[in-house]
Amino acid sequence: MNTVALAATDGMLHFELSLAYEVFATAPAGVTVPWYDVTVCGPGAVRLGRFLLEPDHGLDRLRHAGTVIVPGWADVDVDPPADLVDAVREAHEAGARVASLCTGAFVLAAAGLLDGRRATTHWAHTGDLAARHPRVEVDPDVLYVDDGSVLTSAGKAAAMDLCLHLVRLDHGSSVANTVARRLVVPPHRDGGQAQFVTAPVPAPDDHPLAELFPWVIERLDRPLTVEDLARRARMSSRNLNRHFRSVTGTTPLQWLMTQRIRHAQELLETTGDGVDAIAAATGMGTATTLRRHFNRTVGVPPDTYRRTFRSRTRPGPGGGTDPADGSGGIGTGSALHGSAGSGSNR
Repeated sequence: MNTVALAATDGMLHFELSLAYEVFATAPAGVTVPWYDVTVCGPGAVRLGRFLLEPDHGLDRLRHAGTVIVPGWADVDVDPPADLVDAVREAHEAGARVASLCTGAFVLAAAGLLDGRRATTHWAHTGDLAARHPRVEVDPDVLYVDDGSVLTSAGKAAAMDLCLHLVRLDHGSSVANTVARRLVVPPHRDGGQAQFVTAPVPAPDDHPLAELFPWVIERLDRPLTVEDLARRARMSSRNLNRHFRSVTGTTPLQWLMTQRIRHAQELLETTGDGVDAIAAATGMGTATTLRRHFNRTVGVPPDTYRRTFRSRTRPGPGGGTDPADGSGGIGTGSALHGSAGSGSNR
C-alpha cells in the first residue's frame, strides 16, 4: 500500500487533494519506516478551483498504485468524467485500496465500487448519493467508513481523519500520532463518531470539558466511572452525557474506552510490556478484559497487533526493520480502531 496515487481532474476540490498530499507525501521527522511514494494522476493539466495543476502521470497510472485517493467532486449534480470513473474501477479491480474524500464518493459510486457497501459522504450530500445510487448503503452519521478495500469519508476535516486512519492501518498508531502532531490536528477520531454535533468545534479551552479531557488521559490506569467524570467536571451525569454528545459526538464511556484502546496500542508498539502490565496501565484490569475489548475494537488480538507494527518499526541489524518480530500484516479489511462498521459511537 506504500504507493499512493491521487486522482486529479477538472472539477475536483483542491482542499481534499492538498490535504491528502500533505499527509502521504511528507515523512514526519524521526519516523524510520519506509514512507509512501506519492504520485498525482490526471488526464493533463487540470484546474482545481483557482489552481492549475500539472499531474505526474495519466489516469491509467492509477491501476499501478497500492492506494488510490479520490478527492472531493465539486458539483455533485454533474456526472464525473468517464475516464476518471473507468480508471478508478480498473485500479480497484487490479487490487488497489480505493478511498474517497468528501464528495469523491460520487466517483466511487459511479464506478460501482459502493454497490452493496456501506459508505458516507459530506452530510449535505448524503441524500443525493442515496437517491442517485440506491444500491449504496449510505450512512449520513459517521466521519468515515472502512469497508476493507473501499473507504469513504465525510467532508473536510473528516477527510483528514480518514487519511490518518490509513496511515494507522499501514504503520500503526504511534506513527499516525506523529503525523497528526506535525499537522497540529487531533491524533484520532473514530470513524463512527457523528458528522454533525450540536456545537461548533471548540477551541482547546473553550468548552465545559476542556479541563476534564487531560485529567482523564493522565488517569487511564484507574477504574474511572461516569460518576467520577461527572464529579470532576462538577456537573450531573446527565449533563455530562449531554456535553459529551455536543463536543465529541459520543458518550463518556465510549470516549473513555477509545482512549484506553489508543493507549494500549501505543504501549504495544513502543514498549516490551506484557499484556497484563498493559491491561493495568490502561485501566482494563486484566489481560482477558484487554484482549476482549481490543479484539472487538481493533479487529485483531493485542499480540498480533504488536507483532505486526513492532516488526515494521524496530531497527534490525542492518538498520532496517527486524522481520523476526513477526511476519504477518494486518489486512486493510480489519476493523482497526472501530471504524469499519460497529456503529458503536453513533
